[in-house]
This record gives sequence, C-alpha cells and structure tokens, in this order.
Amino acid sequence: MSQTAVKAPGVPDANRWKALTFIALAQLMVVLDATIVNIALPSAQQDLGISDGNRQWVITAYALAFGGLLLFGGRIADLWGRKRTFVAGLIGFAGASALGGAATNEAMMLGARALQGAFGALLAPAALSLLAVMFTEPKERAKAFGIYGAIAGGGGAVGFILGGVLTEYLDWRWTFFVNIPFAIIAAAGAYYVIREPAGGRNRSPLDIPGVILSILGLVTLVYAFTRAESDGWGDSTTVGLFVAAVVLLAAFVFTESKVKAPLLPLRVITERNRGGVYLSLGLAIIAMFGLFLFLTYYLQIVKGYSPVKTGFAFLPMIGGMMVGSTQIGTRLMTRVPPRFLMAPGFLVAALGMLILTRLEIGSTYSSTILPGMILLGLGMGTAFMPAMSLSTHGVEPRDAGVASAMVNTSQQVGGAIGTALLNTIAASATTSYIKDHIGGAGSQAQQQLVQLEGQVHGYTNAIWFAVGILVLAATIAATFINTGRPGTSTVTGSGDGVEDELPVPVVAH
Repeated sequence: MSQTAVKAPGVPDANRWKALTFIALAQLMVVLDATIVNIALPSAQQDLGISDGNRQWVITAYALAFGGLLLFGGRIADLWGRKRTFVAGLIGFAGASALGGAATNEAMMLGARALQGAFGALLAPAALSLLAVMFTEPKERAKAFGIYGAIAGGGGAVGFILGGVLTEYLDWRWTFFVNIPFAIIAAAGAYYVIREPAGGRNRSPLDIPGVILSILGLVTLVYAFTRAESDGWGDSTTVGLFVAAVVLLAAFVFTESKVKAPLLPLRVITERNRGGVYLSLGLAIIAMFGLFLFLTYYLQIVKGYSPVKTGFAFLPMIGGMMVGSTQIGTRLMTRVPPRFLMAPGFLVAALGMLILTRLEIGSTYSSTILPGMILLGLGMGTAFMPAMSLSTHGVEPRDAGVASAMVNTSQQVGGAIGTALLNTIAASATTSYIKDHIGGAGSQAQQQLVQLEGQVHGYTNAIWFAVGILVLAATIAATFINTGRPGTSTVTGSGDGVEDELPVPVVAH
C-alpha cells in the first residue's frame, strides 16, 4: 500500500474529487455489467452452444454470487481496509471479465460470470463506503452523491446502449473485454489518489456462522425468484427454496443478535432511516428493472428496433436521471429533509410508469415512451441521490462497509425479484389474452397480430404492478424516514474510540 493510503481523521482529503472520478468509474463498470450482457446474450449463446434452458445462468450466476457475497464483501472492506478491498475487487473483476470474453464453452462462461459477481461484491460496498468517509461536508457530499446516484441509477440503461453497439459492430466478447480498461484505470487511479481516513477499521474477528448463513440465505432467495420465473410459483422446488431462504435468513438474524462481533450488526438495519432507505430503494429497483426488460422486448420485438436503436431509445431516461440527481437532488438536499426528495421522486417515477401502461402496438415513441421515460428518469434520479446519501445515516465508521453493502444487497435482490416477479405477471397475462382472442383470428397474419397484442397486454399488466410498487416505495420513504436536512445534527463515535463529528446523513453505497 502507498504511503498516502491513510489520512488523519477530520481533515478533508485534498484528492477527494480526483478519488470520486475513479470510484465513479468503477461503479459505472459494475452497473453496466448488470445489463450489457443482456444484449449480447443471444450471440454468446449461439457461439458457445448454450441451451435455452441454461442461458439464464449467464445472468443468474453473476446475480447469485454478487447478491450472496455482498454482506461478506462489506465486512471485508471494514476489516481489511476499503482502499485495499476496492483495488483488489477491481483487479479481480478485470481478470474475470477477460476470462468471460475468452470463454470457449458454457462452463468457462458460467465460471467467469460467478467470479465477476464475487469480485463485484468486494468492489461495490468498498466504493460507496470510501465516499462515506471521504466526503464529510454537507454540500460537498450532496454533490458527490448526486454524481454517484446518477451513475447508479442510469448506468444500467447505458449498458443497453453500449451492449448494442459492441454486439452489432464488433463482437459479443467485447461486452466483457470493455471492463478491462475501466478496471485498470480505476485501480491505478485509486491506488495513487485515495487516502482512507484513519480510525475507521473494524478489526473484530470475522463472524463465520453469519457469513455462511447470509451467503446461503441470499443465494437461496435470489435463486428461488429466478426459478419461479422459469418453473412457476407453485412448483414444489420453488416453494421449497422460498421456505429454505426464510429459515436461513431467520437463523442469520437470530445469530447476529447473539454473537459478539456480528457480520451485520442489527443496529445497521433497525435504525428507521436506514431501514426506510433499504426497503424503499429495493422496491423501486424491483419496478425499474422489470421495466427495462419489457421496454427492450417491446422496442425490438413489437417495434422492430435494432439493438443499437433500442439502446439509444433509453437515452432520455438517462438524461432525466442525470438532471434529477445532479441538479434537483443535489441543489435541494442541503435545504430540505431527504424524505421530501425521495417520496415525491418515487411518485414522479410512478407517474412515468403510469403513462407507459397506455402502450399499444401502434403507440409511437414520442407520444408514449418518451414522456414516460423522462418522468421515470427524473423521479428516480431525484430519489436515488438522497437514498445513497442516507444509506449510512448515523452509522459508526467501523460499520460503513457493511451498511454500504446493505444498499447493494437491496438493489441486487430487488433486481432479481423484479425481473422474476414482473416477468411472471406479464407471461400470465399474455397467455390469458392469447387464449381468449386466438379463436377469432382466421389467417396467419391475424394470429401473429394477436400474439403481439398479447405480449403488449402482458407488458402493460406488469407495468401496472410496477406503478403500485413505486407508490408503496414513496409511502415507506415518507413514513419511515424522519431525519432533517444534512448539517442539522451530528453523530459521534468510531470503532476505535475516536470521536468524529459527522453531519447527518453519512453516506455510502
């Protein structure tokens, strides 16, 4: 580690804005990877001879490893040092991406994706907790997390654009290779620029039972939702997996309440503001990730867009997120309590979703999709920024990594739940519509029209559920979160007996 790796507590880091550049670059890489592979999957499946039944594992292997190991990754960051964990995560992610891009068969591809997820679980909580301890002045924190929140919210949609361009004009393998320069630049920059504040480590012994139970519980939960999408909610194995997940996670909570040095101190999630953030953000991600998938299918299958054109169709939503996060959220965060940004933000996003429930086969991009996307982006961007900022509200520095991991966990599990839950709702509605209407279709052309109408009917049904989920997220944000605007109160305490005054909220991802 370089000699500049540690700085005195309470002294603003002169290089903090340079550090933000490299942290944001790393976060962009991780978020991009969640969607960029979706566009490349059909080409990769054909080249590697992956069956239709197994192709979902290219996505699921990553989600299971990432979601299952996040809490462990956050605890490693607190124990080992956030900078060191961040750099190690970047190097490992780059290596796993190289392996995925060079894959010659199904097993090599799935192994590479699981490795990517594992190193992402190290990288993501370390990145957000670094920001939490480097930016302590309220206005600076608002700006830093505005940038970070915009990337966290909009990066997934950028993945569609980049995935489309790389797949259409180069080769699907470049959707993996593109991570390597991102990771090298971010790791080199972080090594030389980041100086982690002293006195924020948590050197307690690792909670091995907690690690095992959390990994097994989260992996089982994510897999249960994934299996529900393919095999149905009533499938005996699916039901058994959900029961096992509940038992394992209940055992995890019980263990954490008893051990001396828990993996996830219950104080991190029982504080009402942090709990409100984790819950409302997870619900919002459920709604948003499901919509990404439906709009991609609608634009490509129903409207006949190419992968590249589909990617660019998402640009207005990205623009809305950037404006909502860096302009609205950043400017108002130091002036109003966070709930006055989060709850209205989720409601504006719900209004955007409501417009998209009007989708029909003949809908034009400008009349329906464009206004829906802009409102969705504005609302999500406005809500994401204070949510990221509140994720370590009042937390002790020694817990910053694991609190950051909880935000990532709520997002990752929310994404898996959203894809499975809303896809199942859409598929059921589509099947029902086609069954009711196919009898009146005489010619093949009319039957094809009914099939397309059924798909759009399924999408809009699922989007109605997404509207309700966003309204619920807004309600939770308005009722659970009661902290004042940043700078109106202070918290004290670090893991090492050093008293720090930190404006509330303290932030991490």
